[in-house]
Amino acid sequence: MCRSQLLRRPNADGDTSNYTTSIAYFDGAGGLNCSKLLEVKQGELGLRQSDAVFSHVKSLPALSGRLFSVLQDSDAIGAVGVSTRPRAVDGSYMPCFLVGVTQASLLSQALHVPLLEFSHQQGHVAASLWSAGHLELMEQPHLAWHLSGGTTELLLVEPEGRAVRCTRIGGTMDISAGQLIDRTGKLLGLPFPSGKALDELSAGALDKNLFRVKCPEMEFSLSGVENQVVRYHMSHTASETAAYALRCVAEAVFLATSHATKIYPGLPVVFSGGVASNSMLRNRMAQLEPIFAEPRYSTDNAMGIAVLTWIAMEKST
Repeated sequence: MCRSQLLRRPNADGDTSNYTTSIAYFDGAGGLNCSKLLEVKQGELGLRQSDAVFSHVKSLPALSGRLFSVLQDSDAIGAVGVSTRPRAVDGSYMPCFLVGVTQASLLSQALHVPLLEFSHQQGHVAASLWSAGHLELMEQPHLAWHLSGGTTELLLVEPEGRAVRCTRIGGTMDISAGQLIDRTGKLLGLPFPSGKALDELSAGALDKNLFRVKCPEMEFSLSGVENQVVRYHMSHTASETAAYALRCVAEAVFLATSHATKIYPGLPVVFSGGVASNSMLRNRMAQLEPIFAEPRYSTDNAMGIAVLTWIAMEKST
């Protein structure tokens, strides 16, 4: 994933995503996120890495121009931050991140300010906490879901240095929630990524049936749900099918979260990633009193990296 971000003094920051190109700044109180969803041909489920890299390269100049038209004083930039890989673990790599890294490196050298590196996942956590008004949790252990097109992980998040350490404790054992949603969208002829359209389409559904996913402890499988969705669609409308798929995802996440809150009692649960913007998921989780980001900061965005860069610079002073 690729993304670029800037922070105002004491910070600026940079980053980009597989499906979204984004650049942002943050000054400790607020900021601006400029983003563009990459174009995917109708009926396809994403972009090849080479095509995504090319799309990011084309998109970043215009987005940077939008940002710098607002942030006109380059002296206000105290640091540049960038997401360099999907997760902060050995072997985590995607070519798309090189686009954001290249632009961030050039900016930091041209402006003579520090370049700070983070993971895409850390950015999601920070964006969620900031937009939900709980940035204090960056300094406290908590549980976090990263629900996106390629990731469905339940994390134990703990403070570590200038950012956070994310340890996987649960989630899907095969396809991600985002993959199931996008494949359902393709089945129904919806554009990619399909999360928003599927959410809107499901609003009028009346059927409450679902395929109950087995969830031993905090792990579950969604590949079986995909087969059930195809079978269900044979005798139900597109609206009912959309709701059925989302209801199955929401129930699986709910079961895993319920188990996690028993193993880690007292820890708040935070949701990040594009799938976390889904209204059915939010309603199902309500009784566990989770923390959700604003929908626009649940999806891929550069703001989380900008926030992390600001925090790191504040700690260094």
